[in-house]
Amino acid sequence: MKKILLVLSIPMMLMSCTEQSPKEVVKADVPAVQGTWRLLTGTLIEKGDTVVTDYTRTLSFIKIINETHFAFLKHDVNGGKDSTASFGAGGGSYKLVGDKYTEHLEYCNDRAWEGHDFAFTLTVSNDTLVQSGVEKIEAEGIERYNIEKYIRIR
Repeated sequence: MKKILLVLSIPMMLMSCTEQSPKEVVKADVPAVQGTWRLLTGTLIEKGDTVVTDYTRTLSFIKIINETHFAFLKHDVNGGKDSTASFGAGGGSYKLVGDKYTEHLEYCNDRAWEGHDFAFTLTVSNDTLVQSGVEKIEAEGIERYNIEKYIRIR
């Protein structure tokens, strides 16, 4: 009888001595659009005219996108000390369904833009985000096609 108990107790002791691995932390997939992005170029097409702005020389522009909201900040790189002085900011909520991204602009230094929705198509490839779509504010006479190319800030 003692031999049976001994034989049964050995596997029990061995099992209790094995190291248990810590529980795996399961991380929810974060959509590729979430993060901080630096604007490289912006292209505006309005009434047949195309204007391309290089945001790597005299301006700095970032967009921050989290689970529910976005914000953007733009300023000149000269510290506001010459004729290129500028500052712009805004933000609000957004909705993303597939590649369809709609911003609801709740805050903006140009108050005429507040309260409007802007629908874009997004593509994210590696660390590059391209956002394109029509920006339209009838009361201001604004209707233009906007293409913005961003790179992820790590």
